[in-house]
Amino acid sequence: FFFRPKQRALATACAAPMAAPAATSANAPKETVYVNNLSEKVNQEEMKKSLYAVFAPFGPIIDIVHFKSNKMRGQAFVVFRDVPAASSAVRQMQGFPFYDKPMKLDYAKAKSDATAKLDGSYLAKVREERTAKRRAEREERKAGAKKEKAAAPKAPREEAADAEM
Repeated sequence: FFFRPKQRALATACAAPMAAPAATSANAPKETVYVNNLSEKVNQEEMKKSLYAVFAPFGPIIDIVHFKSNKMRGQAFVVFRDVPAASSAVRQMQGFPFYDKPMKLDYAKAKSDATAKLDGSYLAKVREERTAKRRAEREERKAGAKKEKAAAPKAPREEAADAEM
């Protein structure tokens, strides 16, 4: 059969997974699965639809988070309703060729906002405080970097040009 490139990739993504290597996770099992090594050439909406199509057979999916920022490119989070669904997805999809790249899966380090909202432990105020703290730290690092750059010794040419004035 002849497919267009997007259809071919989705057909490849939906095929039965190959034998997966033994998965050892550094994180405890959670409802949220961290997916890495994703293709960066696929647009965000297409990636979310494809991830949903690939992970839906393992159980109900609450949310899929995929960003295109430089820091998060090639990564996504798939949030399942329960831990057994996430565990079977991690075991069976480890190394699965998805858009011609083998996926790397692990459990997320922290509980996702979607899961916290479901079980009632979500605190918007705590999240806002954490975000504000991270933003302040980032600004502090930028200010420190600018200060170091300004305090750096000038090159010999710049010193000579300053002396002539």
